[in-house]
Amino acid sequence: MPIDRRPLREQIKDEILDRLGKGEFAPEQAINEMVLATDLGVSRTPLREALIGLEREGIIVSERGKGFRFAPMSAKEFDDLTTIVAALESMALELTDPAFLHAVAPRLLEEARAFSAPEAEHAVIERYDDAWHDLLLSGCPNERLMDLITSLKLTMHRYERVVVGDWEVLERSAEEHERIAERLVDSDVEGAVEALKANWQSGKDRILARLRWHGPVE
Repeated sequence: MPIDRRPLREQIKDEILDRLGKGEFAPEQAINEMVLATDLGVSRTPLREALIGLEREGIIVSERGKGFRFAPMSAKEFDDLTTIVAALESMALELTDPAFLHAVAPRLLEEARAFSAPEAEHAVIERYDDAWHDLLLSGCPNERLMDLITSLKLTMHRYERVVVGDWEVLERSAEEHERIAERLVDSDVEGAVEALKANWQSGKDRILARLRWHGPVE
């Protein structure tokens, strides 16, 4: 088992973000520090340090005398997050060696086509999308950039969960992934970047429409 040498507060923050992305915490849910510390198996000092860090990132909010709670969900936040992640992923793609992208393109295309097929299970949409984008950007040499993308996408997952299991969303996302991969097969990195941006834009529009229909955002 690899030893994680990062500060404990950073490990705690990542665990909270991961659970948030899995839907274990509700928007505006109050945080009981004692209960959460026990659940995570840590003391309250590094937990509070992690919560303060999450507050700086806008994931949680605090009120004097009331402690921390998870921030409410809003269409604006999701719009902002998507815009940032789209720009960062585009940058990561541009920083990647074109030879690597051309080499991995057939696998990207194969996996995208597999998820366009009728036998693809609805419940795998989130896992599929993350894995596909991870493969797409796996050659990016900028580790800090990739860490930032991963952190932001964990926050985005609490929004995306409202469309998990939607066949139309899964099918259209896979089709857009095919277009990105096809550009890379042709060694057209610039075209792939534009297709990636289009994938994020259409995904944002679809999810915002679903979020408004479900009613959790303003």
